[in-house]
Amino acid sequence: KVQMAESGGGSVEAGGSLRLSCAGSGYTYSIYCMGWFRQAPGKEREGVASIETRGSTHYADSVKGRFTISQDNANNTLYLQMNSLKPEDTAMYYCAADWIRSRCGGVGNIQYYAYRGQGTQVTVSS
Repeated sequence: KVQMAESGGGSVEAGGSLRLSCAGSGYTYSIYCMGWFRQAPGKEREGVASIETRGSTHYADSVKGRFTISQDNANNTLYLQMNSLKPEDTAMYYCAADWIRSRCGGVGNIQYYAYRGQGTQVTVSS
């Protein structure tokens, strides 16, 4: 059974930093890409950042220069380093993974990836 578990969320003041982690296990197929998407109350899901196994990364314009996605393939762990956090970054953050190459690339499809975790809450106060 595939399991993806996020951790590292919390409450910070604007300008602060958080590092999210996502531990994955039980994948049936070789994962080609992983990513993070978020959803704030009353808003649509938004792709945040994605990374492919070959190392290519993609970011939403709203987080470019502030967030960094990385992965530890040996341990099947995905990370999201979030710096200079803003109140508008407040949301539930989900990690996701997929093995179908055509679904990978960019940030628009992250919410449709085959596997996803349960989410971790990030709250940024002004």
